[in-house]
Amino acid sequence: MKKRRSALIQLAILTALGAAVALTLLLPQMSGLHRRPQPLELSVIIREQDSSFWTNTRMGMEQAAGELGAELRFLTLATANDGREQWELLQREIEQGADALVVAPADPAALEKSLGELDRDVPVVTLESPLEGADLSVVVPNAEMGASLAQAALEDWKGGTVLLLDTAPHCTAVAQRLAAAKDLLAGAGVETQVETVSVDSLASQLPELLRQLSPAQMMTFEPAATEAAASVKSLEGLSADLYGVGATAAVVAALDQGALSAVAAWSDYAAGYLAVDGAAKLARGERSEMKPPPFFLIRGEDIYEPDNQKLLFPVTS
Repeated sequence: MKKRRSALIQLAILTALGAAVALTLLLPQMSGLHRRPQPLELSVIIREQDSSFWTNTRMGMEQAAGELGAELRFLTLATANDGREQWELLQREIEQGADALVVAPADPAALEKSLGELDRDVPVVTLESPLEGADLSVVVPNAEMGASLAQAALEDWKGGTVLLLDTAPHCTAVAQRLAAAKDLLAGAGVETQVETVSVDSLASQLPELLRQLSPAQMMTFEPAATEAAASVKSLEGLSADLYGVGATAAVVAALDQGALSAVAAWSDYAAGYLAVDGAAKLARGERSEMKPPPFFLIRGEDIYEPDNQKLLFPVTS
């Protein structure tokens, strides 16, 4: 009887020791279940030197980053549309360990070539302009947008030349919009004049251009240029009708005040959200596919339509 009791005691001790060993092995794995994954580090490199043009885009990015456990590093250029500087920033961010990059290309052709020669395993997502070699692009249908904007100008046209302002000659998005607008207007028998001018010099050069060319209408194809042209038109009291793109606060205000006749707008907020969502998924080895974000043609009287309010005045949840 005593031997049996002693055997039972020994068995109980061995069982307890075995359970303790098993628990010791399991504890690190169990604690890992409650440990938050390391946040992703995503670098965003735009082609502007002033990030205010990207406020709504950034709001969408930050919303996605918060939901997906990512940290954003938002970088601007010392000189707007400087492709070389942007490439140097991109290389630096890869070397410093960014998990993915979101880029609005300043010079898509040059960036495409350089990216193709770079040995990398860091996903690259582009905004605005499609890029061969990028892992994903969040791009509105630029040619359709340019044609739609030209159609709005054509509906208002009463004769005269239409001035097309090319403020980013190396940017694919701007080039596609301008070319489509020019083609549509030419097909309708409207004379156009293309002038290349930087956004920074619009304030000083636009009044003189208008005096020389006396256009009936003028068109811009990027938000920064639209803001600048609308400001010049209001300050100088210029009479040419202005058509542009974008949904920044300044663009919306100019549209509301009549400085802009119409804009082609898309949801910067949604584009920013989709870009970061795609970049995070790619960084984690997941598939990500993208449909082109839609755009909308909006005139001043349409600003406060319910659907347009959601587009022009985004709010975070």
